[in-house]
Amino acid sequence: MTPLDHAADQPLAVRFQALMAAEPNLRRRDAATKLGASEAALIAAPLPGQDTTRLKTDWSALFSAFPTLGEVMCLTRNEHCVHEKTGPFERVEVGPHVGLVLGEQIDLRVFPSAWKFGFAVEQETERGPQRSLQFFDGAGGALFKLYAKPATNLDAWAALIENFKDADAGEPVFGALPAPAAAKPDSEIDVDGFRAAWDGMKDTHEFFGMLKKFGVERVQALRLAGLERARPVALDSIKTILQQSADSGQSIMVFVGNNGMIQIHTGPVHKLVEMGPWYNVLDPDFNLHLLTGGIDSAWAVRKPTSDGDVTSLELFDAKGGTIAMLFGARKPGKPEDTSWRALVTALPTVAN
Repeated sequence: MTPLDHAADQPLAVRFQALMAAEPNLRRRDAATKLGASEAALIAAPLPGQDTTRLKTDWSALFSAFPTLGEVMCLTRNEHCVHEKTGPFERVEVGPHVGLVLGEQIDLRVFPSAWKFGFAVEQETERGPQRSLQFFDGAGGALFKLYAKPATNLDAWAALIENFKDADAGEPVFGALPAPAAAKPDSEIDVDGFRAAWDGMKDTHEFFGMLKKFGVERVQALRLAGLERARPVALDSIKTILQQSADSGQSIMVFVGNNGMIQIHTGPVHKLVEMGPWYNVLDPDFNLHLLTGGIDSAWAVRKPTSDGDVTSLELFDAKGGTIAMLFGARKPGKPEDTSWRALVTALPTVAN
């Protein structure tokens, strides 16, 4: 009998230890999938070498305390892409429906309605204790993680955990997220009205409201927009863009998110490394890890604004979920850098 030939009704911690004995290099997220559990369930389980503290769900107050920590590493991911930024929290404004974190390094868009669970975690590793704050949706899916770095203020870290620990929280219960609504067929979309609304945009933030107004899914919207607004491009276009940006020193914006968080890098990229199925940016304060096999469609997109057209490269998975979006770096009120636009415009159109 192998270590994995265990009864399904054994505690999760026991099954996890057996799995890791058989596959010691398995990542925690992948282990959870193999065990048929959520990542949050593993965080909450009594595992050897892991000390977990449940946190209160006052997300606004919690975020307001993050600037006291000094330098930290923020991690936001989806199924196909991981975005890591290191730096301090600066300006924080988090309300019940949306939040903004603005700074030279840490730049976040927070959607608190998706946030259900928070944990402070200390795990023993070969390099010593690894300290993190980890946040999950109602199904136990990871939304955002914050890791202590050598320059982190550990006194402030300990004070935050003490101030926000939820001693009265019971055993966390994870349920399924609501199923997304079925997409409308193309024949039910007012394509002419949609294209007119697209051409009338004054700000890229109007795009999401426009999708909702016309009842159109995001990839469906790009398909219906017309080639002058959105063009399908090769699935490996992000490699081309990142390499050309690195070669030229072009400052770019890289957006990666999920249903509870969007994390943004603004600046150049330098060290690009392909490792197996992963394509990576490995810079001192910014890491990107992209599973290129998850890209089902890639689009060069043009959106009008009051400052002129804004151009992006947008990547989607087979379910229509956004993997990543790349823009040229720009400040509000300033036009787009023409050199960034030229990079995206040069991508050849492919069959949709």
